[in-house]
Amino acid sequence: MSEERPWLKHYPKGVPANIDPDAYPTLVAMLEDVFKKYGSRPAFTCMGKTLSFDQVDKLSRQFGAYLHSRGLEPGDRIALMMPNLLQYPIVLFGAMRAGLIVVNTNPLYTPREMLHQFTDSGCKAIVIAENFAANLEKILGETQIKTVILTSIGEMLGAVKGRLVNFAVRSIRKMVPKYSLSNTVSFSDALKQGRRFTIKPFTGSPDDVIVHQYTGGTTGVSKGAMLTNRNLVANMQQVRAWMLPFFMEKDEIAICPLPLYHIFAFTVNCLVLMSIGAQNILVTNARDLKSVAKVFQKYPITMMTGVNTLFNGLVNNPDFQKVQFGALKITVGGGMAVQRPVAEKWQQLTGCFLTEGFGMTESSPVVTVNPLDGTGRLGSIGLPVPSTDVRIVDVDTKAVLGPGQPGEIQVKGPQVMKGYYNRPDETAKTIIDGGWLCTGDIGQMSEDGFFQIVDRKKDMILVSGFNVYPNEVEEVVAGHPKVLEAAAIGIPDEKSGEVVKLFVVKKDKSLTEAELKAYCRENMTGYKQPKVIEFRTELPKTNVGKILRRALRDA
Repeated sequence: MSEERPWLKHYPKGVPANIDPDAYPTLVAMLEDVFKKYGSRPAFTCMGKTLSFDQVDKLSRQFGAYLHSRGLEPGDRIALMMPNLLQYPIVLFGAMRAGLIVVNTNPLYTPREMLHQFTDSGCKAIVIAENFAANLEKILGETQIKTVILTSIGEMLGAVKGRLVNFAVRSIRKMVPKYSLSNTVSFSDALKQGRRFTIKPFTGSPDDVIVHQYTGGTTGVSKGAMLTNRNLVANMQQVRAWMLPFFMEKDEIAICPLPLYHIFAFTVNCLVLMSIGAQNILVTNARDLKSVAKVFQKYPITMMTGVNTLFNGLVNNPDFQKVQFGALKITVGGGMAVQRPVAEKWQQLTGCFLTEGFGMTESSPVVTVNPLDGTGRLGSIGLPVPSTDVRIVDVDTKAVLGPGQPGEIQVKGPQVMKGYYNRPDETAKTIIDGGWLCTGDIGQMSEDGFFQIVDRKKDMILVSGFNVYPNEVEEVVAGHPKVLEAAAIGIPDEKSGEVVKLFVVKKDKSLTEAELKAYCRENMTGYKQPKVIEFRTELPKTNVGKILRRALRDA
């Protein structure tokens, strides 16, 4: 086994080689266990308001009962479209208890993107924050959605504070565009009505699909990854096994700035940390770096999840630089590559190693992560989590490659999705050879089993026959003291086929193109150096802060 999995010898003490993906038959069974175990302890906090595990248990039952009272049945799809609010876990767990399939939806989607996701998945119901109702109005008639539940930012914050927050959101900040939707119900009314009913008996199975998690669409048409009970229970167990030797059950306090509808926070914060009785502090708007700093000032945060752009923004934020980080034990970065300069600045400021991991929607999502015992390696995505196999395959010949040879990362494990909804052709291209997931990421394995991302296969730039990986260019440029953010793409060139174009957001206004090109010449070989540099005030990003190279290419 160790010869097949060289990474096992680097597993931290107490982390098993394998987990039991059938420890719970369903995710709801896991939730029932968690609610009983942690009862009155705090589960979720948002804007100063806290819900205990008991309260989430009670309210999610009420919400599930309400869904049944509206005629929704097990297997029906329900869209969740809201930022991080206390309403989210109530709706999520209530829908799962009712046997519905959850369709997590980015609130920043345009009407066109909403229509694609709702019609593709066949949603019959939606819970949506009123801030985004105007967009729903534009496409609702073209969908199968008959049950619309509206919620407000302040709805779960108590009578006085809730009214104040809603007044500020609606009247001062003007964050709720006018809309006209008929036959809607408020979230509060849905909970009240749910008290009069009980959830109809429903027994799920391990292979039941419980989430349609749509791919980000950053590399093409967004597809619904079908995640089953077994997929999510397995990944929860895998990450839990990785963390538990370094955590105390019931004692951890985690900040959750990434949206829970994103698969990273969904699994790590909402499922894994709940399973050990941790308190999740939800940040509604992570782009407001002051609000993130305030959470650290108010609570003894022991863990944080995030993405490179968020960490980069925080280490350069004056409010965050004043925070005391005595309690912080673990910081995990995912969703995109963590750049070495950012990781080094993070550790220097907080005293906490920035642990990089890797995963994707199709793997529920976690595949690899660095050890949490201090032996993690900067620039590496770490080791495969328990019960997971990873191999590197030549893009052209499909041969399995040895250590040090770059190729496509392929993954096999109980967390790999069932397939793409209504897309058997795409599923067949993505899951091959009896269960190997083709990630589309280029990486390599070291002799001792640590993995490293080189880049997205589709983002690779071909300069005169040489492969140039944007991640490498971006990481080098990010090391310049006057650079805040950078993104690299390939553009056509008559002589070399493609050349590197660099987009840069300045940290210091005095930075010039000549200065930056000179820096690149010192740190990169000729064909990797950007031939074109464009300075911008900001770069296009996804809702979780992942830079959209595709948008830069399209522009």
